Amino acid sequence: MSALCQLWIQRVVFASCFTALFARTEDALEDDDECSVQGAFGEGDCSIRLLQRQGSKAASLENWSYYAPPSYYAPPTAPAPQYQPWSTPSYSWGSPQSWGSPPQSPQATAPTPKTSPARPQSQTCSSLGSPENAKCSKAVTWVSQDGKHDPKAESWFEDMVAITGVSRLQATKDDFQRMYYCSPPGGKACGSPPCRCSSPPCNTCFGGTPPMPKRATCSTSDASIDCKPPARPLDYKGQSWPTMTVTGAQEMHIFAIGDWGGMDGSLNTVEERPQLIAYSWGARKGPSVFPRTRWNLYHTVEMCSHKQFVECFNTKGTSCAASCGYAPGIDDQPQQLVAKAMKERARLKDPQYILNVGDNFYWGGIEKTCGTPMDQISYTAYHQFNQIFETVYTGPGLADKPWFSVLGNHDWGGRQFNNGWDQQIAYTWASTRWVMPAPYYMAHVEYPDKGFSVDLFMVDSNVFDAHSPSRDSEHNLCGSAHNPPNADCSKADGPTSIDSCPAYFQALWQEQKTWLESKLSQSMATWQIMVTHFPCGEDGEGQAFYRKLRTLGLDFMITGHRHDQELWLPTDSKNHMGGLTCIVTGGGGGITSEATPNSMDTSNWMGEGEYGFYDITIDRTSMIVESINWDGKVLKTAVVHPHVR
Repeated sequence: MSALCQLWIQRVVFASCFTALFARTEDALEDDDECSVQGAFGEGDCSIRLLQRQGSKAASLENWSYYAPPSYYAPPTAPAPQYQPWSTPSYSWGSPQSWGSPPQSPQATAPTPKTSPARPQSQTCSSLGSPENAKCSKAVTWVSQDGKHDPKAESWFEDMVAITGVSRLQATKDDFQRMYYCSPPGGKACGSPPCRCSSPPCNTCFGGTPPMPKRATCSTSDASIDCKPPARPLDYKGQSWPTMTVTGAQEMHIFAIGDWGGMDGSLNTVEERPQLIAYSWGARKGPSVFPRTRWNLYHTVEMCSHKQFVECFNTKGTSCAASCGYAPGIDDQPQQLVAKAMKERARLKDPQYILNVGDNFYWGGIEKTCGTPMDQISYTAYHQFNQIFETVYTGPGLADKPWFSVLGNHDWGGRQFNNGWDQQIAYTWASTRWVMPAPYYMAHVEYPDKGFSVDLFMVDSNVFDAHSPSRDSEHNLCGSAHNPPNADCSKADGPTSIDSCPAYFQALWQEQKTWLESKLSQSMATWQIMVTHFPCGEDGEGQAFYRKLRTLGLDFMITGHRHDQELWLPTDSKNHMGGLTCIVTGGGGGITSEATPNSMDTSNWMGEGEYGFYDITIDRTSMIVESINWDGKVLKTAVVHPHVR
């Protein structure tokens, strides 16, 4: 048989296999909120489980040629498939991925074994032939010779220059080992960096990237909280960020936003994690929104399953259940639309800072295991921040402003506690505008020319998603269904095990409650504002704790978690917080909104909007709170006055 005929047969067979895989992957995408009661593996499961743990990727059938062999390359004999913990093997011929046998259906795979993910990478160099590099050696060898000339190579190695300092065509085999150590196309990472490379030091992932910026006020010997990263992630908890002074007699503005960070579909994931792709066109630069199940107002009737919503996304609405309320041009790019509205308003209003309530990166925060040293930024974190934050919130009035931030439940990991939440804290010292020195902290802002000041209380409320391991695993940071059985974040001062996880978050919440009461009682600022992730009223005590904070001087609360925009007035029947005005600003666009954003159908809206942010105009005697829709329109306004204790 001619080589041409053999190649044609390979393509046809692979296309058939991939079609079957795609169909079964779609079948396995489940329904609920972000989950279902009974999933594909006979236990409480979620659609995202396939994305996170089974390695299945809902890729476009018309793009199947991405995985097919180049015309000049005959694949080697496929080795027997090796089952990898946490991931159904993903196969490719003539691509950067390591070679294997044809794709297997997720349903044909045994239930996920309860073992740990791949062992962490070593920073000690070794040769490509070393045992720790066994998974990447074939791919590295091929791409360093023929593969770098493949028609798809330019897209595979977009990060090559940033990581290695040289282009793929100039790169040596050692440079490709470095690439696969830091950001492996196809996911088969090298376990150690090379000992030689074109742009040393070879054990870093920034050979062609400018140094991380430093704050202008920091010197190399400065040991203040804003200049020196802590030894451990919780070392600065409860401390005060240096006072920020805003001068001038102009109108003063604060922006507030939450649940804004979409999926980074262009990330080459490490630790054998699947790519962050939920639908056929999700493998792109910049943020891609996660399609969340939609329910009616009272959450008693499912309006649109995740599987139905994915179909809406795959077809851009041409094949889509009407009950999904899918709004083409809005639901498929909400983070970009909200960011555009923010940029347009920032150009006019010039906010002095942004208050960020968390869920900064869907699905599970920074896509690596906790434990990276605090004075280091992984390439994974760098890439996600660059694609989802730095290149999105730009422009006059916005680009150089501080983002005072807290963690959301998805930043801790979504349904696990050991993702790279500590890297979001560490990024504080790799950025001139990201501020998150600890899970909870304070900041003081002085407006000397306007005669007032603000105390900001940045609080972690994720205890309300930290339950006993056997309970509600789909909304549980401590659940046994999705955490590896020996999950341990002790290196990052996090929970040491699944069993100790609920107590960890309870202790963190209890110490914050004591801290809040003390700091509020001592505050001499004109305004006291609390920023946290879980929404208005959710304090675990039927709003009693927040009523107490009100008596201690709390003026205003900013929250998120629910994926919409809600301005809670003191007179609202649902508000039992002692006269406290509160906002939910969970419509930042990283995940689809609770209900359709179609303003002609508001029957299932809990608030005044679905996607958006808030603009707060502040002075000595009042705050004007404006809810800004994704299209820039003002939806609702309230006036808040300082609370007299």
